[in-house]
Amino acid sequence: MSMNQGTPTPTPPSNPSATPFSGRVFTGFLGILISAMMAGLSNRVGTLALVDVRGVLGLGADEGSWLNTVYIAAELIAMPFSIWLATIISLRRFHMLMTGLFVLISFVIPWVHDLSALLVLRSLQGLSGGMLIPILMLSALRFFPLPIRLYGMSLYALTATCSPNLGFWLAGNWTDVLFDWRLVYWQNLPLGLLAIVMVYWGIPQDPTRPERLEQTDWFGMVCGVLGLCMIAVGLDQGERMDWWRSDLICWLIGGGVSMTVVFLISQWYYPIPFIKPQLLIQKRNLGVGFSVFVFLLMVMMSSSKLPAMHLEALWGYRSQQSAPIGLLIALPQPVLSLAVAALFYRKWVDARIVMASGIALIAVACLFCTHITSNWIVEQLVLTQVLQAVGQAMAVVGLLFLTTSVVQPMEGPFVAGTINTLRAFGVIFGGAVVGHFFHLRQHFHSEMLVDRIGQMSASIPIFPDNLAALNDSTRQQAFVLANADSYLMLAVLAVLLIPFVLRMNYIPAPVRQSAAPINSSNKG
Repeated sequence: MSMNQGTPTPTPPSNPSATPFSGRVFTGFLGILISAMMAGLSNRVGTLALVDVRGVLGLGADEGSWLNTVYIAAELIAMPFSIWLATIISLRRFHMLMTGLFVLISFVIPWVHDLSALLVLRSLQGLSGGMLIPILMLSALRFFPLPIRLYGMSLYALTATCSPNLGFWLAGNWTDVLFDWRLVYWQNLPLGLLAIVMVYWGIPQDPTRPERLEQTDWFGMVCGVLGLCMIAVGLDQGERMDWWRSDLICWLIGGGVSMTVVFLISQWYYPIPFIKPQLLIQKRNLGVGFSVFVFLLMVMMSSSKLPAMHLEALWGYRSQQSAPIGLLIALPQPVLSLAVAALFYRKWVDARIVMASGIALIAVACLFCTHITSNWIVEQLVLTQVLQAVGQAMAVVGLLFLTTSVVQPMEGPFVAGTINTLRAFGVIFGGAVVGHFFHLRQHFHSEMLVDRIGQMSASIPIFPDNLAALNDSTRQQAFVLANADSYLMLAVLAVLLIPFVLRMNYIPAPVRQSAAPINSSNKG
C-alpha cells in the first residue's frame, strides 16, 4: 500500500521478505518486550528510590532531582528518532546495541559518586532506554499476523499499565528488604542480558540502510532534540523553581515549544521525515486518539501518584508498604489486556464503547477517592485500585486498537515514533500539571484552615501546648483536601475525554486473514 502523506516521497527501496510468525520470532518479540519494560521500570524505580540514592551519595534534594530530570529528558528526545536509527542499523542490531548500552550503564552507575558523571550516565541511560520502547510497537505491527496482531498490541500496553505500578514493589524490595540501593540499577542486568539473547536468537537480521544518512533532516533533528529536551526539563523542574516566577523555566518552556514547532513544520514538509504529523490531521482516529492518550496518561496518575503521596505524607509509608496499591493494578494486567484484546475480535463489540467504559471506570474510582480522609490506608484503596486495573486495560488496549487499525503498512514506523513521543510527553506533562494543581489546592486549603482557626481562637483560647498538634493537624487536613480536589479534577477530565472517544471512527472486528507484516525498513 502507498503511504498517505501531504508531500510526494521517493519510491522506497524494496523490503526484505516478510518473516513468517513462529515460536522463534515470538521469543525475539518477548525479548523486545522485556527490554522495553526494563527501561520503563528503571525510570519508575529510580524515581521511587531517589531519596535513598541521594542519601547514599550525599546529594541534596535540588541536586538529586536532576538525576531523574536528565533521564526523562533524554528518554523523550530518543522517541521520535528510534525507528529511523533502527532502519539504518537494522532492527535486531540496533536493539541489541541499545540494550547492551543500557545494561552497561546500569552496571557502572553505582560505582560513580561524582554528580556530573552521574548526570551524564543517567542521560545516556535515558537515551538508550527511550530508543527501546518504540521498537516494541513496531515489532508488534511487523511480526504479528493480522489474526493475532491485537494480542501483540495488548502486550505493548503493559509498558503503560504494568511497569509503572510494578515499580513500587521492586523499589521497596531493593531499599527496604535487601537494603542495597545498587539493585535499583543492577536490576536491569539480568533482564537486559536475557533480552539480548532472545532478540539475537529470535529476530531476523535485516540489511543495513546507510544511504538513509544522506536523506536525513539534520536541521529538524537538532530542533527536535533541543525543543523536546527544553520542554522536559522545564516541566520536570517547574514546581521546584516556582514555575513562571523563574526566568529559567520561562525560557526553557517558551524556547522548547518554539523549537518543537519548528521541528514539526520541518517534519511536515521534509520528503523523508522521522515522524509524520500530518497523519494526525488526515486520520481522525490518530489525531483524536493520540490527543486523548496524552490526557489519559494524566488521569491514570490517580492510581499511582496520588495514593502514594497520601500514604507517604500521612502515614510515613515507604515503597514496600505502598507496594500493594501498585500490585493490585500491575499483576492482573497481562490477563486483562489479553482478555480485552480477545473481546475486540467479537463482531458485536464496539471498541469505542469499551474504551469509553474503561475511562468511566477510572472516573468512578477517582470520584470514590474524593471522599478520602486522613484515616485511609491501603485497605480503603483496594476497591478503587481494582476499578483502575480493569479500566486502564480497557482504555489503553481499546485506544491501541482504534488507532493502529487505521495505520497502513508504510505508516507503521511513523506512528510508532509518534505515539511513543506523545506517551513520554504525556507522563511528564501529566506529572507537572497534577503536581502543580495539588500544590495550589494545598496552599488554598491551608490558608482557609488557618483563617478558620484564627476566627475560632477569638472565642476559644488555644494553649501553647496544643499549638504544635494543631499545626500538624492543619497540615494533614490541607493535604487530604488537596488530594481529594486532585481526584475530582482527574475524574472531571476523564469524563470530558469520553465524548472525544465516541467521536472516533468505528472499527469493525479484525478480519481473520493473513496480512503482510509491517517492516521497519518501510520508513520512507
